[in-house]
Amino acid sequence: MKRLLSMYIAAAAMLTLGTATAEGELFIYNWTEYTPPELIAKFEKETGIKVSVDTYDSNETLLAKLQAGATGYDLVVPSQNFVPILINEGLIQKVGVHSLPNFKNLEEKWKFPEWDPKQEYTGPWQWGTTSFSYNSKLYSGEGKSLKEFFEPSDKMRGRLSVFQTPDEVISLANIYLGIPFCSEDARQMKKVQDMLVKQKEYVVAYNSETMSDMLTSGEAVITNHWSGFSRLGRLTGAPIVYAYPKEGVVGWYDSMVVPTSAKNVENAKKFMNFMMDPVNMAMLTENQGYGDAVKGTAAYYSDELKSAPEINPPADLKVFFAPTCSPKAQSLIDKVWTKVMQ
Repeated sequence: MKRLLSMYIAAAAMLTLGTATAEGELFIYNWTEYTPPELIAKFEKETGIKVSVDTYDSNETLLAKLQAGATGYDLVVPSQNFVPILINEGLIQKVGVHSLPNFKNLEEKWKFPEWDPKQEYTGPWQWGTTSFSYNSKLYSGEGKSLKEFFEPSDKMRGRLSVFQTPDEVISLANIYLGIPFCSEDARQMKKVQDMLVKQKEYVVAYNSETMSDMLTSGEAVITNHWSGFSRLGRLTGAPIVYAYPKEGVVGWYDSMVVPTSAKNVENAKKFMNFMMDPVNMAMLTENQGYGDAVKGTAAYYSDELKSAPEINPPADLKVFFAPTCSPKAQSLIDKVWTKVMQ
């Protein structure tokens, strides 16, 4: 009986501890290799909140997870063109980001963006560009045109890596072909489809996670890449060069948002406010090598970051931010990608 009583006491203690832990937790769902451990450690030390991080490889994966009813996340990080979708489907909630104390640190040009005009849902993470990178020891080209990626030379057969989801691949293809983003013209999208199907002859992998590793090993010579991810690969000593093609690149802006099903909303808001402190945002930018939207961060950048080509593009670079597509346009995109993946 004494042992049984001890078991009841222990169980009660565990229930109490579980409740306390839940109040001091934050579950983040973010892109792969996009959440620096040292940043999380700093937040945990300052707040006492225990943070857990799970990862995904694309906006499409994030959307599918939330649409399927995932309930374990308090903070997720979609790109700008997916925010309206999440809002319209009721998958994220208003948290009044504009009323957080550190909102005053946000650069004016990034306040109240078109995808969240009242800044009720989104807090800043990082912004950057999507293009392609190449191994400069194995590739003699200069990365001056998207033709090198979409219509490569015969030497590149089996040496090209392409993202495994359509969002940025098709946007980049649209830029190259001079077709508007989110086109509802089936004939225009057939041109995109034909080009991407022909490109398959050169593709060794459709991959959105290990692009830098593939370039470093020589498994791929050219790959789709994000600007900051390319920098991280280069900093390992690999001969990776990020391309700035004359036609332009895809721009994106990733934001922190809170799922409707979040159980730790106040902790999510604390993390959002934490990230709008220039010291903390600078840590993220230093780690990732993308741009940020918080005033005063440059004072904390290293000399390497200040001069990194991936964060300092040519002055005449054309950057195109993709909007949220209409259902008709999205249907055409899905059809194109289904054909490409067959």
